[in-house]
Amino acid sequence: MRRHLKALCVEVPEAHKFCTRCREVKPHSQYHRKASASDGLHARCKACRAIEGRAGHLRRKYGLTEVERDQMIAEQGGVCCLCLRAPAVHVDHCHKTGRVRGVLCFNCNTGLGLLKENPDRIRRAAEYLEGHAWKPTIVAQGVYRQPS
Repeated sequence: MRRHLKALCVEVPEAHKFCTRCREVKPHSQYHRKASASDGLHARCKACRAIEGRAGHLRRKYGLTEVERDQMIAEQGGVCCLCLRAPAVHVDHCHKTGRVRGVLCFNCNTGLGLLKENPDRIRRAAEYLEGHAWKPTIVAQGVYRQPS
């Protein structure tokens, strides 16, 4: 089957389709279904839609382009801002202001989230790990002093 697409003549074999983004002919298995399309398939292949999905997520959630994110990672030396070892892959942002802080590894990003991004909790966790007292101390009967 021959398809004419904007002054472009492409030979499309049976059970194949032309992707409007990468401009390649691929088998139907490489396309998501779309009930409203005349042939029942999306105009862009699965790979192209995945690329657009990642870029759209960065733009919607963080106001970043992939180039800006990659530049941040390069400025960090390609590693997580916190552990300085693992690859930086997750954009970290303040949940109150929405401001992007940097790019972290999965574990560090999850750790901040589990500590509710609370600086006091994070300081107490560091003190705990450094071996300081973590239990409340008794000042008088029924009166306890929390570790600071």
